Amino acid sequence: MELIKVVLLGIVISLLAVFLRTIRSEYSILCIVIGSLILIYYIVNSLVDIFAFFNNVMEKTGIDQDLFVILLKIIGVGYLVEFSAGICSDSGNTSIANKVVLAGKILIFLLSMPIIKNLFEMVMDLL
Repeated sequence: MELIKVVLLGIVISLLAVFLRTIRSEYSILCIVIGSLILIYYIVNSLVDIFAFFNNVMEKTGIDQDLFVILLKIIGVGYLVEFSAGICSDSGNTSIANKVVLAGKILIFLLSMPIIKNLFEMVMDLL
């Protein structure tokens, strides 16, 4: 049922943005940003179940909580970058969108450094 709400809301926001673009383009961009935030609100409510699942897996397997937090940060950065770049592209700023994506990739790499370090340490211990 939530998926139907999100899809219908996305269609309504898109149609409203197209309509507003013919009247005043700045209202169209504002509509897209506000509509996207509303859509994200609906989606975030679904994330509670996912976090509960991963928390359960973490407890049963004994995975370090710090690694889990890093993975969540990486996923969050990825979604935030995609969201921001999409808004930049929708507003006609493709060059800015590309820079946002580049910055996101660099940040994801920096966030993954502790995981890479742990991987190298495990390999060295095996050797």
